[in-house]
Formats: sequence, structure tokens, C-alpha cells
Amino acid sequence: MSNSSTSDPLKPFKLKTKQQELLIRVSILCLVYILAFITRLFSVLRYESMIHEFDPYFNYRTTLYLTQHGFYDFWNWFDYESWYPLGRIVGGTLYPGLMVTAALIYRLLHFLRFAVHIREVCVLTAPFFASNTTLVAYFFGKEIWDSGGGLVAAILIAVCPGYISRSVAGSYDNEGVAIFALLFTFYLFVKAVNKGSLAWGLASAFGYFYMVSAWGGYVFIINLIPLYVLVLLITGRYSMRLYVAYNCMYILGMLLAMQIRFVGFQHVQSGEHMAAMGVFFLMQVFYFLDWVKHMLSDTKLFQEFLSITVTCAVAAGGIALGVGMASGYISPWTGRFYSLLDPTYAKDHIPIIASVSEHQPTAWSSFMFDFHILLFLFPAGLYFCFKRLSDATIFIVMYGLTSMYFAGVMVRLILVATPAVCLISAIAVSATVKNLTVLLRSKNKVAQIGSTKGTSSAKSSSKVILSCHCLSISLPFL
Repeated sequence: MSNSSTSDPLKPFKLKTKQQELLIRVSILCLVYILAFITRLFSVLRYESMIHEFDPYFNYRTTLYLTQHGFYDFWNWFDYESWYPLGRIVGGTLYPGLMVTAALIYRLLHFLRFAVHIREVCVLTAPFFASNTTLVAYFFGKEIWDSGGGLVAAILIAVCPGYISRSVAGSYDNEGVAIFALLFTFYLFVKAVNKGSLAWGLASAFGYFYMVSAWGGYVFIINLIPLYVLVLLITGRYSMRLYVAYNCMYILGMLLAMQIRFVGFQHVQSGEHMAAMGVFFLMQVFYFLDWVKHMLSDTKLFQEFLSITVTCAVAAGGIALGVGMASGYISPWTGRFYSLLDPTYAKDHIPIIASVSEHQPTAWSSFMFDFHILLFLFPAGLYFCFKRLSDATIFIVMYGLTSMYFAGVMVRLILVATPAVCLISAIAVSATVKNLTVLLRSKNKVAQIGSTKGTSSAKSSSKVILSCHCLSISLPFL
């Protein structure tokens, strides 16, 4: 017994296969998390800890005011130094998510007895949330494909130049936390659609609220998700899971978003938000028709009821939209929104929008510099998504295609397209590697079967020769 116990001292530490996979996965995620953080510290390590550009410095100034005077004074702050000599009502003219996030991190560090200045927190906020984005990318990739795709997505988004450019240390701007909120909201919503859980739907609403508080790009979320729901309805993929997820996300998300002063009642009055409201009412019509179909046994009667209901719903929606626009209750689209649909609109009608370099159409070289090899993996990932269609893969395909279109129209929106490109490219890498491993394993099995057959035939032939030799010895007349 003593020899057997001392022969293998590491036996208590041996792990099963699943435990080994979990350990490797967690180790890779930890390394990717650290990699995403340290690759964004180049400017701080080479020079000094400082805030870059003008908008980040204004955000730092407002965050400093928030930490010194509290949230109530910040919310009602009239800044005489901004927009001089008119001044600026700060609380009602900005998205406070970035400032509140940095202030909470600052308070938490001081509660833990870390004596740091608010400037250091502001400098490192973007790299910290970039590292958190890698974790969200892993779980999102795992949800839409598998754990291998999630790991590759986390690695790609950690080193993709399209995301690094807006999340380096010192770039204290809204995009630093907004991309994390964007991807997190999408992940929670897809999770809610897959599970049909009320809890996940409510979680996606809170993620959407954080996105609204952080960046004006929340309009992309509130238009992409209704478009995705509409596509599922058209393709016959309506389910109670979709009904629960969208209704929870839209109702609670709308109520929470209206608490942001810069948004307010725009969420129910702006033309940019009407698509979400229209799809919400369409979902109720679908649910009502599904219930009537379940109650009626006569198919012909249901078809007549369906035609009447659809006609009345379309007429009521058209009348409501027309009255709302005619009365001025529903405001038209903004010039920036028009310029996304028509790239020449801002140049012809609103030159001040076209004068901003970030609003210019994207050059082909920018795609190559920001995505590198992902440009070639992106179409392959789309192919694998179409090959294995599901509710989740349909969402990532729509996210990828729409964001790539908007990235071509406006150069700053490459930032929005980067997570989608990384996720779809990760699907391509994961599916290709998995197919190659399956092919190699099948070839090895065929080779092993052939070798075993060869050895067995050789053994049988040797046995026959040996038996014949024995017979020749025992029988002299042969």
C-alpha cells in the first residue's frame, strides 16, 4: 500500500477531462483579459498619465465636479465656462453614464482604502471596460455558436485595431464604456430569446438603460432589435420566447431610458424610435392572432378573420402615424440619421455635419487598417452562420451586415461594426478548426482500421503457413 501511494504523488491533483477544459478556458480568458488591458496602456507607459483630446477633458471636468459636489448638484449644474458666454445646462445636455461609472469606481476604490485621484480612474476607465468587453464577447460567442467561438471572439476583440483606437488609456470618451454596454445588451437580449426567460428580458432592459445613459448610439440598438424581431416574424420564427424577450426589453427599457434627461420623451415622440413602437404593437397583433387560431377550429373562418384583422391593424397604424406627424407630436428624423441612409444628405443640406471628419464616408484603406485579416474571415463566418441558422445566428448576421453598411457610410461607426466582425470571424475560425479536427480524426481512424486489418491478415497468413509446415513435417507423403 505504501509503494502504491508514493508511486504517484500527483494523483489527488489529477483532473477529469471536463475539469481540464474548464481550467484551460478560464486560464485563456484571464490571459486575454490582461492582454486587452495592457495593450491599451502604451501612451501611459511611454509618456505620462493624461487625458487626451478635448471631449475627454470636458468629460473629466464633469466627473471631477460630480465627485466633489454629488449627483444632485451635477444633475442641475449650469456651467458658465462651457459654450461661453451663453453657458450650458450640463445635466440636460449630456449622457451621464460615463461620468457616473467613473465616479462609482472612484468611490469603490476609496471605500477599499485605495488612495487614487479621479484623474487616474478616468484615464484607466476605457482599458478596464475593454477588458470587460472581452468577457462579454466570450459569453456572446458561446451563446450564438460554442465555447471555442467565444474564446476566439474574446481574443480578436482584445487586439482588433478598430476597437483599440477608441479605448486606449486617456481616451475618456463615451465610446469607452458604450461598446461594452452595446455588446452586453445584445448578449442579454439573445440570451432572453433563446431561453424565453422573464429574468433575462428584464436584464436586457437594464443593459439597454446603461447604453442609453452612456452614448447616443443606443439608437442603433432600438432600431436593430425591432428589425430582427420583424425578420423573425416574416420568416415564421415567432415564438413565446421572442414575445417575452422583446416585450420585457421594450417596455422596461423605454421607461428607464426616459429617465435620462437628454432623452426624455424623445423615446416615444422621435421618428427614430417609432420602428420599435410599431413592432411592439405588431407583436401584440401576432399574439392575438395566434390565440384566435388556437381557439378556432375552422381554417377558412380563421383566414377571413386574419385578413380583416391585418387590414384594420395596418389602417389604424397608418392613421396614427399620419396624425402624429401632422400634429407635430412625432418629430422627424434628425439630419445625422438621414445622412446614414443617404450619405449625400448632410453634404447638401447640413454642411456642419459633413464638416466633421468622423462623419465622412469610410475609405477602403480604413477597413484594412482596422480589421486586417478579419475582412477575409467575415464572409466565411457569414457562410457558416447561414449554414446553421438559428435565432441567435440570424441576429449576429443582421448585426454584422447592418453595422458594416453604417461603417461604410460614416467612419466613426467602424467602432460599432468591430464587435460584430470579431464575432462572425471567430465563428469562421472555430467552425473551420472543428471541421479540420473531425477530418483528421476520421483519417486517423481509417488508418488505424487499415493497420489493424493488415496485422490481422498477416497473423492469419502466418498461422496458415505454420500449420502447413507442421503438416508437411508430420505427413511424409506430402
